[in-house]
Amino acid sequence: MSVSPAVDTAATAGEAILRRQRIRESSARTYARSFPIVPVRAHGMTVEGADGRRYLDCLSGAGTLVLGHNHPTVLEAIRRTLDGGAPLHLLDLATAEKDDFTTALFEALPPAFAARARIHFCGPAGTDAVEAALKLMQTATGRRGALAFTGAYHGMTAGALAVTGSVAAKAPLPGGGEVTRLPYPYPYRCPFGLGGDRSAALSAAYTERLLDDPAGGVTAPAAMILEAVQGEGGVVPAPDDWLRTMRRITTERGIPLIVDEVQTGVGRTGAMWAVEHSGIVPDAIVMSKAIGGSLPLAAVVYREEYDGWRPGAHTGTFRGNTLAMAAGAATLRYVAAHGLVERSRQVGARMAARLAGLQSRLPVIGDVRGRGLMLGVELVDPAGTPDSCGALPADPHLAVRVREACLQRGLIVELGGRHDAVLRLLPPLTITDEQAEAVLDRLADAVEAASRTSA
Repeated sequence: MSVSPAVDTAATAGEAILRRQRIRESSARTYARSFPIVPVRAHGMTVEGADGRRYLDCLSGAGTLVLGHNHPTVLEAIRRTLDGGAPLHLLDLATAEKDDFTTALFEALPPAFAARARIHFCGPAGTDAVEAALKLMQTATGRRGALAFTGAYHGMTAGALAVTGSVAAKAPLPGGGEVTRLPYPYPYRCPFGLGGDRSAALSAAYTERLLDDPAGGVTAPAAMILEAVQGEGGVVPAPDDWLRTMRRITTERGIPLIVDEVQTGVGRTGAMWAVEHSGIVPDAIVMSKAIGGSLPLAAVVYREEYDGWRPGAHTGTFRGNTLAMAAGAATLRYVAAHGLVERSRQVGARMAARLAGLQSRLPVIGDVRGRGLMLGVELVDPAGTPDSCGALPADPHLAVRVREACLQRGLIVELGGRHDAVLRLLPPLTITDEQAEAVLDRLADAVEAASRTSA
């Protein structure tokens, strides 16, 4: 097949850009290693590279792009703000755009939570909102420690990293605070070696007994922080009953409960907020990613009785990007007006069912799980020895080959999980039925092909 000179020239320019990136950017770059492409255009779920190839994007900015790339509603909100001459940077001063965004956000929050809530705008990343939430509860309670869970991911700054579970990320750095690590229920790889529903029951019992044990070594914590669905941890949903139990345990002991909805918020799991599946009302919700409508924005929303910190107690230059607030308000309203939360639930259920069907004929698929359009496929070595739960060893090398095979077939998926062996699907909520089928077709073909090469 012949290649037009224009495409050939663009491809050559793309290769030069990739070469300069390798030379000039830090060794900490991540996605650039997994996806050696140079995107030049994007719309909806489709990304076009400099070489003219098109890809279906199931990464979506790590869950940021709930409306996909360059959605017309988002672009119109940005253009309207620019054309209107609104100031783009005003620290934390009041603006019409901030007021409108806050209204849209509070309308989207669970009513029982929003009724008595305050919002603090943070630096533009979710990790800063985690830092703010932890500092807020330390200030309110006068305590220092935190309760966090195995498999957790809350960010890469000091406090957020301290409550993150990844040993690899924490090992090179000095200690980041007094954190008590609790077992997160993970039926496929149960921390207690039993599996199934018993994982959640034992996790809850262990947590309650540890906190009540006068010789358990845990001083009264400032907060508990958790994810209703662990994203980077491998797309592990917390059972609703377990979340309700965590809420009861923290309430009875006067421990503020922080729920990290950075990746799960704005319809991703088939509810506007993942906590709504269980019906719990946390003391604080940390949010970022989708709330900015593809632009950087982060906030922590919390019950007003915790609003005890002094002016400037958590500050920063970029607290609330005007364009992000305009884009975020438009996104929140579009999701609600067009039934995308229910769409996420329905399409996600269909995709999960088909993935479960693949599991029956592809033994390298050990587990399929998730909620809404937040799906995970754990790849395993079928020749390995099962553990006490019956789970086969994770196969991260196969996962890398599958990711590469997906990219060759025009599909962008990223890895996560304890051993980087979980294929994570985070498509936009605007995914069409045809695109969903194409994603699954390409993924199935990639898994089969990669499995053959390892046989």
